[in-house]
Amino acid sequence: MGMMELPDLLERVRQIGEEIIGPNAADVDGQGRFPTEGIEALKKEKLLSALVPVDLGGMEMTIDDLTKICTVLGKYCSSTAMIFAMHHIQLACVVRHGLSSPMLRTYLAELVEKQFLIASVTSEVGIGGDTRSSLCAVEVDGPRFVLNKDSTAISYGAHADDLVVTCRRNKDAASSDQVMVLLKKGDYTLEQVGSWDTLGMRGTCSPGFKLRSTGPVEQIIPGAYGDASSQTMVPFSHMLWGGLWLGISSAAVNKAAAFVRKAARRTPGQVPPMALRLAEVSNKLQSMRANVNDMANECAALQRSPDGNEAMLSMGFALRMNNLKIYCSSIMVEIVHDSMLVCGILAYKNDSEYSLGRQLRDAHSAALMVANDRIYAKNASLLLVHKDV
Repeated sequence: MGMMELPDLLERVRQIGEEIIGPNAADVDGQGRFPTEGIEALKKEKLLSALVPVDLGGMEMTIDDLTKICTVLGKYCSSTAMIFAMHHIQLACVVRHGLSSPMLRTYLAELVEKQFLIASVTSEVGIGGDTRSSLCAVEVDGPRFVLNKDSTAISYGAHADDLVVTCRRNKDAASSDQVMVLLKKGDYTLEQVGSWDTLGMRGTCSPGFKLRSTGPVEQIIPGAYGDASSQTMVPFSHMLWGGLWLGISSAAVNKAAAFVRKAARRTPGQVPPMALRLAEVSNKLQSMRANVNDMANECAALQRSPDGNEAMLSMGFALRMNNLKIYCSSIMVEIVHDSMLVCGILAYKNDSEYSLGRQLRDAHSAALMVANDRIYAKNASLLLVHKDV
C-alpha cells in the first residue's frame, strides 16, 4: 500500500480506537445510535477510500491489509467495525468492477476527497436472504434509469451518502440476472419501514426502507452481479467480517487475561484456577486467527494474480470462503462465552471493567448475517461435485 506504511496506519487506528471509538461504544450500543464520532475520525484519516487505486488518490490497500484494520476496530466497537467493513465491501465492488467507466473513476476520485459513506441495498422483501435473486429491476429510459426497491434492511441507510443496489438487469430479466447500480445522494429517497431495536450490533442502524431512485445510466456498474458476487462481494464480506469478528474475540480474551493477571497478583506463586480456562480459550483464538490470516493471504495473492478472478469463481475457493464465515461466526460465540466464564460475575455486570455483555450480544449476530444454515446448504451442494476437498 502507498502513503503511510501499514504498521503506522494500524497504530493510528488503534489510537482512534482508544481515544474515540472505545469510549463511545457503550453509548452507541445503549442508545442504538450511529457511531458518528468513530466514523468521522476514520474519515479524517482518509480511511473510507482505503481501497481506491493510488492513481485516483487512494491507498490501494489489499484485502489482507483491510482485514487487519477491521480486526483493530472490532476490538473497540463492533458496530463501527461492521460499518467500516460493509462500506468497503461496496467500495470493492465499484473499484474492482467499475474502473472501465470514466464516470465511476471520477466518482472514486471524489470519494477520496469527500469520504462518502456507501451502504448496501441487497436484501429485498419477498426473496428472504438470497442476495443472488432480485424482484426489482432497473428500468432504463434514454440517458436515465428508474430503480425502486423495498428492502428488508439497509445498514446505516439513513446515515449513508451513497448506495450500491442489486437488481434485475431489466424488467424482462430472470431473478438471477442481476446488476449493481450506484446511487449518489440526491438520486434517491428512503422511507423507513419498521425499527432497529436489536440484541446486538445496535449501532449499525439497519431498519427496512422503501427506496425510490432515478439517475444517469452511467451509474449502472458494468458487468454481471453474479461475477462481482463471487469475485468480490462474497470474499470481501467473509474476509472483512472474519477480521472484525477476530477483533471482538481478541478483546474478550484480552479482558479475560487481564482478569487472570490481576488474580495472580493477589496470590503470588500460585496459578489462579481460572488460568487453565484462559489457556483453553487462547488456543481457540489462535485457531481463529490462523484461519482468518490464511484466507486473507490467499485472497490477496489471488488479487495480484493474472488468473485470480477466474480462480475466485472456482468451487474450491467458494467452499473455503464459506467455511471461513461459518467457522469464525461460530467459534467467536464460544470464545466470548469462555472469556465470560474466566471473569465470572464481573463479565456479566454491565458496569464492570470486565463486562462482556455487549461483545456476547454482538457475537450472536454473526451466524445470522447470511444464515449459516443457508451457507451449509450451499456447501453441501458444492461437495456433491467438488472432488478435491
